[in-house]
Amino acid sequence: MVIMGARLHWGNRVSMALIETASLTKDYGAVKALDRLDLQVEPGIIGLVGANGAGKSTLIKILLGLVPPSSGRASVLGLDVVSDTREIRKVVGYMPEHDCLPPDVGATEFVTHMARISGLPRTAARERTAEVLRHVGLYEERYRQIGGYSTGMKQRVKLAQALAHDPTLLLLDEPTNGLDPTGRDEMLDLIKRTGTDFGISVIVASHLLGEIEQVCTFLLAIDAGHLLKAAPISTFTQRTPVVAVEVEEGADRLTAALTSRGFKARQEEQCVLLVLESEALYDAVRDTVADLGLPLVRVQQERRRLEDIFREPEQEPEPVAGGVQ
Repeated sequence: MVIMGARLHWGNRVSMALIETASLTKDYGAVKALDRLDLQVEPGIIGLVGANGAGKSTLIKILLGLVPPSSGRASVLGLDVVSDTREIRKVVGYMPEHDCLPPDVGATEFVTHMARISGLPRTAARERTAEVLRHVGLYEERYRQIGGYSTGMKQRVKLAQALAHDPTLLLLDEPTNGLDPTGRDEMLDLIKRTGTDFGISVIVASHLLGEIEQVCTFLLAIDAGHLLKAAPISTFTQRTPVVAVEVEEGADRLTAALTSRGFKARQEEQCVLLVLESEALYDAVRDTVADLGLPLVRVQQERRRLEDIFREPEQEPEPVAGGVQ
C-alpha cells in the first residue's frame, strides 16, 4: 500500500488461487468440523456460508495457522498452512467474530500497535493507521478510548486493524455480528468498497444469506464440514420459469380459470403459480383477472433464493413450482 494524500492505494495483486484445500479434515474428538473438504477459490469477494457449527470458523482458523488440520492439506496464496504460517500472516488480514478489543486505549494506539506487530516501522505504522481509520470512517473518533465506542465503531476498528499491514486477502468472520440493520448495511458497503476499490480479495464468513447476496460475487456453501456448492452468486439467484400471481381473494377461481385455458397452474394460499412457457401468459393473466373482477396484488417472475441450496432433496418443490418460495 502506498500513501497517496488522504486515500489508500493498493498496487496490483498477485494472480493465483486464494485458497486450495485437498481432503482437508479437522476432528474435535468424535466431532468432524471439516470432513475431506476440497476447495479451489479464486480472487474476488467470496461468501462463506453455513449454519452455526457448519465449519466456517474452523476453516478460517486452519487457514490462519491457528489450529492444525487433522489430515489433508490447505494453502493460502500458494503458502502451506502448516509450514508457511508466518508468511501467510504477512499477506492475510483477519477480523475475528467476537469482541477482542482493549477498552482502555484509543483506536489510533491499538491499530498502530497491530501495524507495528506486523513489522511496520513506527512512522509508517502511524501513517498507515491514520489512512485505514479514515477509510473505515473513524478518523474523527480515532483518539477516543475503544471502551466508549458503539458496537458498530468497534467492528470498524476490527476491520481497520485487519487492513493495517496492507493484506492481499481479508478473512472476515461474521463482520456484522451485533449490528442493527443500518449498521449492517454500512459495514457491508464498507466491505464491498474495500474489495472493489482497492483490489483486496475478501472472504466473508456468515450465516446470513441475505448479506452474502448483497456484497459477494462468489459463494462457498458448507454444511457439517462438507462442501455443498461453490459457484458465482448469480447462478443461485437466476429467474425461474415461474410466474407468481397474487390476489387478495379468489385464488381458487383464478387457478381454475387459467387451467381451463391450458396453462399449468397451482394454488398456494392467495398466490397462483404458473409455468412461463410463452409471453402470452401475461396477457391471459391480465384478461382473466379482469374478467373475474379479482383484486390483483402482484404479477412477478420468481427468482431462486440462496436458501434453496440448503434444501434436503425430498424438500424440492413440484416441477410446476420451479423453485418458488
